[in-house]
Amino acid sequence: MASDATRDLLARLVAFDTTSRNSNLALIEHVEAYLDGLGIAHERVTDPNGGKANLFATIGPAERPGIVLSGHTDVVPVDGQAWASDPFVLSRRDGKLYARGACDMKGFLAVCLALAPEMTQVDLKTPIHFAFSYDEEVGCLGVRGLLEMLAARPVRPLGCIVGEPTDMQVVIGHKAKRSLIATARGTGGHSSRAPEFVNAVEHLAELVTATTAIGKRLAASGARDELYDVPHTTAHVGVFHGGTALNIVPDEATTEFEFRVLPTEDADALVAEIRGVAETIEAEMKARDPRASLDLRIKSEFPGLATAPEAEIVTLAKRLAGRNDHAKVAYGTEAGLFVEMAGVPTVICGPGSIGEAHKADEFVTEAQLGACEDFVRKLIAHCAG
Repeated sequence: MASDATRDLLARLVAFDTTSRNSNLALIEHVEAYLDGLGIAHERVTDPNGGKANLFATIGPAERPGIVLSGHTDVVPVDGQAWASDPFVLSRRDGKLYARGACDMKGFLAVCLALAPEMTQVDLKTPIHFAFSYDEEVGCLGVRGLLEMLAARPVRPLGCIVGEPTDMQVVIGHKAKRSLIATARGTGGHSSRAPEFVNAVEHLAELVTATTAIGKRLAASGARDELYDVPHTTAHVGVFHGGTALNIVPDEATTEFEFRVLPTEDADALVAEIRGVAETIEAEMKARDPRASLDLRIKSEFPGLATAPEAEIVTLAKRLAGRNDHAKVAYGTEAGLFVEMAGVPTVICGPGSIGEAHKADEFVTEAQLGACEDFVRKLIAHCAG
């Protein structure tokens, strides 16, 4: 079961509405004050506008390579969701703790902070770091500044554990992601004379059809890795806007789509393929009217994770978790960026189930938080050994 300290800290953390569109500075200031009370050194890495910040803290000898416990402070919106209780007030029912972010992933942050006093009370030979980032939910944007800082330092961490919800199973791989936005601009007019105009919806629909076809091809004959819950690369169209009335030829349409790519496949090659399709469609549009266009841009992207099963950070995480199995997941995290940008071997292991994230009445069980506390206590003992 979760300790009183973890529950109390989780209640405080979820009370901050750190939806990605908002600032996270109030939460960061609260955590800084808590760390100051424990005498723990910390530093901020702010966004260019100063409205959001990452927090990096070190317990133990900063001149030695250590282990990073990483998590994000932002959460997804509650807009349009029917919650049984206030999503920003922690509610305890039947061994479950309900709130936005309780599972993804303020529960992990609460455990780290709750055990920080224990970290200060032992002689750590290997330091433990906290890396709390912003804007993970909108493309792992915030952590990049923090990783640039770590990469420039003479001493880099030995490894990183990202505490995304995995039911405390060690995860060694996740897919890369490329999110794209395409906007078609044609010419509008009365639908009775439709052939005289460039229909933005119809042309953009061709791009959607091509994206769907790529996804079907990858599912049928692309690379596979059965450790993933979805064992192949996927294409997904999530948003399409266009048109105002049936009797008006639409002059603009927009779609958003994504590729989630196995680390063994080339995500940029898929982007290049769909960009080629877009260029062909645009040429057809311009042949009808030179003012027409089809613009394609990347909205967000992050690399995949492919940590070797025999890596030292995997062995350590399995020992801390008390289990020998490992898995791979289709969702993305900052883990791949820790490897790519800072050269830090990384795994994912945290409390809660990803199936409970991003929906109404999100929760984490107290049993999962208790298991995470055991995990971190074993890490403390390991770093003190």
